[in-house]
Amino acid sequence: MIFITGPLFAGKKEYARSLGYEDADIVSDAQERVKAQEDLTALADRLAQKPVVICTEVGGGIVPIDREERRFREQAGRLSVLLAQRAQTVVRVWCGLPQVLKGELPCR
Repeated sequence: MIFITGPLFAGKKEYARSLGYEDADIVSDAQERVKAQEDLTALADRLAQKPVVICTEVGGGIVPIDREERRFREQAGRLSVLLAQRAQTVVRVWCGLPQVLKGELPCR
């Protein structure tokens, strides 16, 4: 699995497409799945079976006052850690520029 992360509107999905992956191969906005899922390990295991998983970084900036928003940010961050551990390749996309953090990009 390739795990792609980065800020909102940084070009993460476009980058995955540039690698030859179709939308059907890409799980976008995986961080949103923590809102309905308590067991992060099971969620990460399930998502790791997909070819490409994309999470938007939500942990930067001002910490929200709302307890549920803080919980969401923490859970999203924990999910990202679990996905990065399971991924063969981890890429951070910033301003459309990919930076490989772990592994190598597979040739397609």
